[in-house]
Amino acid sequence: MSRKSLLTNRASLTHKVGYALRHPARITPYVKRTARDTWLRLKHPGHVAYYRAVMASDTGRNPEAAVGSRSHERWLALGEMQFDYLAEHGLKPGHRMLDIGCGNLRAGWRFIAYLDTGNYYGIDISPDILISAKRTLTTYELQDKLPHLTITQDLKLDFLPSAHFDVVHAHSVFSHSPLDVIDECLAHVGRILAPGGFFDFTFDRTEGAEHQVLREDFYYRTETLLRLARKHGLEARFMDDWEKRPHGQSKIRVSNPA
Repeated sequence: MSRKSLLTNRASLTHKVGYALRHPARITPYVKRTARDTWLRLKHPGHVAYYRAVMASDTGRNPEAAVGSRSHERWLALGEMQFDYLAEHGLKPGHRMLDIGCGNLRAGWRFIAYLDTGNYYGIDISPDILISAKRTLTTYELQDKLPHLTITQDLKLDFLPSAHFDVVHAHSVFSHSPLDVIDECLAHVGRILAPGGFFDFTFDRTEGAEHQVLREDFYYRTETLLRLARKHGLEARFMDDWEKRPHGQSKIRVSNPA
């Protein structure tokens, strides 16, 4: 990740004008998305309801694009990247895993195949993407692994048992979340972690001013999220080896103190 990228403020007028001049073909799609998102924000003032509407719109066009994959090959590659990283960093077949923002099982189908039967729990705020997730489950013939796929309204995780999950995972969730949503998750995730368990999440990192674009993409400084986790009594560390992989986001791991 380049220094220039980390200092870029994508919400600034200067960046938007410069980007438009460099990529004129993307102006019309951006204007259309801005208009759509403005309407959805007016119709759904709360962030979860707003982003659920965004996902409904995006999933209706292309479920794989809705979870951030510009092609099926990229969808497969990003899912494999997530799986490989966790498999190399502690995930075992006997672990119970919670996948927050599981989407259409881009990585989830690999986790389901790897984990023991019944050990995968996927949650998402979007009913539309969960319907697509069930199609993915069928495509890969993983019904017998009995995964749990559940819609959620928030990230309080209050419907889940205490000290239950060895691994909690959230890929490209906090990159689309305002700070109060992240704070809510970090306030409650410690309760559901089993002894020795951990929670990995990705985020869009900046070393400049924290900012957001269209209330869809949020950029945070690493220290902001580390401090937020520690406020809730969690241990937190930046996973710098994740950035060696071809992915634009950064990763933090949190756990309960030993």
